[in-house]
Amino acid sequence: MQQCHANIAKLSAFSFLQMTLFPMAIITLFWKDRIGLSLTQILLLQSILSIVMVVMEYPSGYVSDRIGYRVALTIASALGMVGWGLYTVAGSFSQVLAAEVLLGVSLSFISGSDSALLYETLKAEGSEQTYARHQGRMSSYGQAGEALGAVFAGVLYAYAPLLPFILQVGVWLLALLLTRTLVEPPRLIATPASHLAEAFRTARYAFVENRLLRATILLNTVLGIASFYPVWLIQPYMQQAGVPVAWFGPVWTGANLTVALCALVSHRVSQALGDRRMVILFVVLIWVGYAGLGYLGGIGGFLFYYLLTCMRGLRGPLLLSHAQKESPSENRAGILSLQSLTFRLLFAGTGPLVGMLADAGGVRQAYILLFYAFLLVLPPLAWLFLRSLPPDRG
Repeated sequence: MQQCHANIAKLSAFSFLQMTLFPMAIITLFWKDRIGLSLTQILLLQSILSIVMVVMEYPSGYVSDRIGYRVALTIASALGMVGWGLYTVAGSFSQVLAAEVLLGVSLSFISGSDSALLYETLKAEGSEQTYARHQGRMSSYGQAGEALGAVFAGVLYAYAPLLPFILQVGVWLLALLLTRTLVEPPRLIATPASHLAEAFRTARYAFVENRLLRATILLNTVLGIASFYPVWLIQPYMQQAGVPVAWFGPVWTGANLTVALCALVSHRVSQALGDRRMVILFVVLIWVGYAGLGYLGGIGGFLFYYLLTCMRGLRGPLLLSHAQKESPSENRAGILSLQSLTFRLLFAGTGPLVGMLADAGGVRQAYILLFYAFLLVLPPLAWLFLRSLPPDRG
């Protein structure tokens, strides 16, 4: 049990390494200026990545439940090394796509496995009620890692455009060494007669039989997509607003520190406000953030992006906690992967459209149209979730 307890700190360290993405703050500039991609191609690239993850997301989560979460995270780390290694020699859309496919499979194996291992470790200790706090801490470590990578991104890119990618390979080597030291906690592992039938049964449980789990997945998906579009639009938005390139790294760092801080205090804010007021807060932050990005613009308009990163940090631990409570141990990673799958499906279907809107009418116009879209979509999803909450969780 003592060995299992060490998983908690090690998973936070893994989250830090996983999110220490030196290329992230300059990746859109790299695609545009070094590879020659348009915004439409960039969003298409991310949509293809989403399709890959859609194909792999649930199978990888289902496999993780069977082979063990430690093995799944080790596979993910090895694939991460190879994917970022390919970036160091990429020079065309197809080569970048190959690297992204490998990274997509890597993310699929991580998705659900890290959170499932954390929950099962706490459950083995009889302290699963502290999951939201530890999940928030793990998320904050991840965002702190991304912030650290972003601080140096601009300088590294200016010195040598490939240097951020070379360092990224080293980061995943450290992650690989770390995952080898994780310990699998004792848990029930299902051995169904038919894996396909069991996979469909789990999907039916998540989307049909469990009303709260279904509402949680749907709400979390749309809240997630609201904070994901700006990840790819904020860099060209700042470029068009005349923000100096030297600011890109610090701005990205500030955004990730905002996510980290909000994830760290999410359980405290939730205890103070209650889940119902938290969901209303998420919706308001999205509306104000998109309205500010679209209508105000200018060199300071990008600061409204921080409202979306604040929402992103607050929502993760809260909604993941609800999903974990509704998920059986033998299919925990698979159900969490289903949540990621719905997100990827939504982005695969809408990402290229958002890219075309940004190319055709400008990034600010795209933000305005997205503001009206979320104005219509979020209220009914929030209502469905709140209606499904049992009285003791409200």
